[in-house]
Amino acid sequence: MICLDVDGTLVNHEGHMSQAVRESGRAIVDAGHTVVISTGRSLGATLPIVELLGVEHGYAVCSNGGVTLRIDTSLPDGYEVIDRRTFDPAPALRAIRQSLPTAKYALEDDEGNFLSTERFQDASFGVEAKGVSINEMMRATATRLVVFSTDSTAEEFGHAVRTLGLEGVTYSVGWTAWLDIAAEGINKATALEALRAKLGVAPEATLAAGDGRNDIEMLAWAHRGVAMGQAPDEVKGAADEVTAPVEQDGLAIVLNGLLDDRAALR
Repeated sequence: MICLDVDGTLVNHEGHMSQAVRESGRAIVDAGHTVVISTGRSLGATLPIVELLGVEHGYAVCSNGGVTLRIDTSLPDGYEVIDRRTFDPAPALRAIRQSLPTAKYALEDDEGNFLSTERFQDASFGVEAKGVSINEMMRATATRLVVFSTDSTAEEFGHAVRTLGLEGVTYSVGWTAWLDIAAEGINKATALEALRAKLGVAPEATLAAGDGRNDIEMLAWAHRGVAMGQAPDEVKGAADEVTAPVEQDGLAIVLNGLLDDRAALR
């Protein structure tokens, strides 16, 4: 069971997947490994990655564990949602607005729609967000809440978030002044563990690769956790090993190593 982050792992920070990574990813799929895309991206922005890797039957964990998909190209949409974890965003929104009054907000609801304030759009949403008031957003049921500040450095933003004492949710601060919020106790690792148990995969047959703070739990969960070379030190500290940066096709090195190991056993 090979669990792969997307941005900064499968693709670079411009969203490009190199030929080396694409070829090694497709070879891993063809070799019969269970490949699980595991990303902070929402459903619509995850599906193109699934297609690039040639996954026709498999799984994807989206929205940092909030949504789990079963991929099956014979289905009308090519997938079905098999798990969705929701939460009430209002308490978190109230707390954040007091400390970060100029921040922008976007919310993925329990039907996969996106709502946003101040025309906030991002490629990770996968759909165009509908502009709403903050009060309307507070009345929604969320699977993912995103907060972005244009008036803070990443360090200032991270400090402000940590002093809020957010309760009833799980959150991770990104590379920039970006905050992803999910239901309490939900992250990539919790969704992957549920999937591992469902599929009957042995714990020692798990590998995960990622580069962000939202990958820390996943890297610690996997039997073999691999951090990308450009990952922050705290992410590298959660991993068992560190590969080359995404711009040097670090993931392809790991995946090709798996293929070589399998070939050697024949």
